[in-house]
Amino acid sequence: MHLVLEYALVDDYLERRAALREGHLALAREAHERGELLLAGALPDPYDRALLVWKASREVVERFAEEDPYVVNGLVTSWTVREWNVVVGD
Repeated sequence: MHLVLEYALVDDYLERRAALREGHLALAREAHERGELLLAGALPDPYDRALLVWKASREVVERFAEEDPYVVNGLVTSWTVREWNVVVGD
């Protein structure tokens, strides 16, 4: 099963992320190295959303969001976790 973690981002996300970026990326890299996080990135024009694709349990994904410096420090206004019904690919 795949899950998608979707972040809604603040309007000034690009200006505010620099101070928190290393902590956010470290958390993401650790999850990727464990094989939990498959892909992650922001949607540009405008930078108002980010998507993170997981092959992990809902509990793992929710824990990531709750610990993410972007969430903790208000760069993410809301987040959701949804199942993704993958029909092509792994």
